Amino acid sequence: MASPRISGGNARASAAKLLQQLEQGRSLSALLDGGLHGITEADSALVKEFCFGVARWRPQLDALSELLLKRPLKEKDQDIRALILLGLYQLLHMRVAPHAALAETVEASRVLKKPWASGLINAVLRRFQREREPLLERIQNRPAARYAYPDWLLQRLRQAWPEDWEQIVVDSLQRPPMSLRVNLSRISRQAYAELLKQKGMEAETIPWVGSGLVLKNAVGVERLPGFRDGLVSVQDGGAQLAAGLLNPASGDAVLDSCAAPGGKSGHLLEWASSISLTTVELDPQRNNRIRENLGRLSFAAEVCQGDASQPRGTWATRQYDRILLDVPCSATGVIRRHPDIKLLRNADDIASLAEIQRRILQANWPLLKPGGILLYATCSLLPEENHQQVASFLDTQSDARERVIDAEWGHVCKIGRQTFPGEHTMDGFYYACLEKY
Repeated sequence: MASPRISGGNARASAAKLLQQLEQGRSLSALLDGGLHGITEADSALVKEFCFGVARWRPQLDALSELLLKRPLKEKDQDIRALILLGLYQLLHMRVAPHAALAETVEASRVLKKPWASGLINAVLRRFQREREPLLERIQNRPAARYAYPDWLLQRLRQAWPEDWEQIVVDSLQRPPMSLRVNLSRISRQAYAELLKQKGMEAETIPWVGSGLVLKNAVGVERLPGFRDGLVSVQDGGAQLAAGLLNPASGDAVLDSCAAPGGKSGHLLEWASSISLTTVELDPQRNNRIRENLGRLSFAAEVCQGDASQPRGTWATRQYDRILLDVPCSATGVIRRHPDIKLLRNADDIASLAEIQRRILQANWPLLKPGGILLYATCSLLPEENHQQVASFLDTQSDARERVIDAEWGHVCKIGRQTFPGEHTMDGFYYACLEKY
């Protein structure tokens, strides 16, 4: 289904239409990628704020709307329900004058050509204003509403991280910083920080990540000095750990399996530009993203379309010194950047994802040379996808052993290490190094 074409008249109406499609299982990234044509840059920013904000706080907003509505709205009127959630989000979590939030949200129902809903939206939001504290108190006994997280995921996090789950959830509700990866093959981190300072941008270094900077205030990439020329890329500090863990040397044959959108591929070439890099990605459009990202950095790699779980073609006939397996996962460690994950994932997904990960790991291991290193990586917080997955592989693979990650960052797992969202500005990533002997 094509993304809805939205007009510039009312950002709230535009956001409601996009949120309505989110209910149908489409990601915000996909919806926003094609759904912001024809509106101003300022309105585009507002639509993104509305969509990501409602997704971030959705379980809380759902609980409140259930208390405020006498009966559920019909399926064909889910755009009106989205407007109610949007109104609640503005009143709870945005610095919008309450009267303006209410008036503009009511007006959005007319833009959507549903003037009958204006009275309903007005009544619901005004009731929330009057009864705000009692209503918020009533939802405190519902964990999903209290933490703005789905019950199934709260339960999984409690089991996985009994001492840390609550902080993980709180930090995952925060807005993520804009983190940068300086191309150290072209410029030092200190020198690039000076370029930012000259442009009036403040940045701090990311601990344990030699290429990492985090901006005090996010900006459009076009404002970053040297972005188009490949001096810098936008990448989370946790994702930047991968290149150092894999640590390819000059002349190494390196396979980046499941490579899109190519951020880690680019970093590997910045780390050692004379490696022979092969990338594999199933989706042709995402392969184009790899080419674009490497092209901006002025790097070349063999970009292959293929299924990492069923290696075929010339790339699958070779042996590699280093393999990066950044496998498909639940993405529960990057919810602060992609809050719609809480809506798009469900408990049943984890077992199917774990099976895909198992197949990819098994299929790529034969491509690793004896003495070579395979880095298994996810942006998940769940042990089924992480250390349990790797432990199961090691139990059945006689020529594989763990290479212990000796580091100060993150948390030690039975195998590998885990970063938590928000710690030292990083997202939640899991890494395990495996050596073939």
